[in-house]
Amino acid sequence: MEKIGVLTSGGDAPGMNAAIRAVVRKAIYHGVDVYGIKNGYQGLIDGNMEKMEIGSVGDIIQRGGTILRSARCDEFKTDEGQEKGIAQLKKFGIDGLIVIGGDGSFRGAQKLTEKGYPCVGVPGTIDNDISGTDFTIGFDTALNTIIEAIDKIRDTATSHERTYVIEVMGRDAGDLALWAGLADGAESILIPEKSDDFSEVIDRLTRGHERGKKHSIIVLAEGVGSGFSYGQRIQEATNLETRVTVLGHIQRGGSPTAQDRVLASRLGAQAVDILLSEKAGRMVGIENNMLVDHDIQEVLSSKHHINFDMYKLSKELSI
Repeated sequence: MEKIGVLTSGGDAPGMNAAIRAVVRKAIYHGVDVYGIKNGYQGLIDGNMEKMEIGSVGDIIQRGGTILRSARCDEFKTDEGQEKGIAQLKKFGIDGLIVIGGDGSFRGAQKLTEKGYPCVGVPGTIDNDISGTDFTIGFDTALNTIIEAIDKIRDTATSHERTYVIEVMGRDAGDLALWAGLADGAESILIPEKSDDFSEVIDRLTRGHERGKKHSIIVLAEGVGSGFSYGQRIQEATNLETRVTVLGHIQRGGSPTAQDRVLASRLGAQAVDILLSEKAGRMVGIENNMLVDHDIQEVLSSKHHINFDMYKLSKELSI
């Protein structure tokens, strides 16, 4: 390959810039030109791309978001939209593409591969909901953002003797809620993969209150439902003063942690190696701290699973 492209798609995640940097510099190291495609698949359709140099990715490893920006593109889900993207790839002479994003982004990469344009996916999403990898880029940073927020909320919860329900992101995956709840000693962790009996949550709150506990923290994954609705149910059932905090998009921003910077650098560089080895339709990942790659179709057809041992431990420690 003489030219490759790189784009970021879907929701942004801290560490995407570190991955872009790794892709660009690893490719240039191998004598391959790199074109940055802006605004995801929409930019691909529009031909919004430019050649990147070593200096193009200088001083970005510590920055959140993505310098290539991102956009959702319904048009690319159609054959017509995909053909427009392929026409632009041909126009710029691009031989292969690296896609940094989540499962929706990988579906686009798979379609391009099926139509003759080799693609490699790099998992970048704070939700950590992609199979075939232990961690996705952005998860660790988002997790630390949540933990910092809960630590501060706990100060207020203690001062006012309140119960707090904290709603976190994750789409249909509970990893952010589970890890944050365990790290912050939450009384209850509510995740979509495991239905928690409401009466069990109330019993745990009641027991704590009866033994003199002055505050409680409940972490709720957005895939379970509305934090405000859940908080209202708790207050009605216990008569304990209950407040709700929805952390929202603050979880996506901020400078990536060391963990995410290193992970993104390793996965971005590995994606270049995979593409240059003439393998296509793959996703790079990390399992047991070892770099791996999987067929994107297999990744998309498999379900990510949470660590139920951690979930069990959270129950045991919140007695």
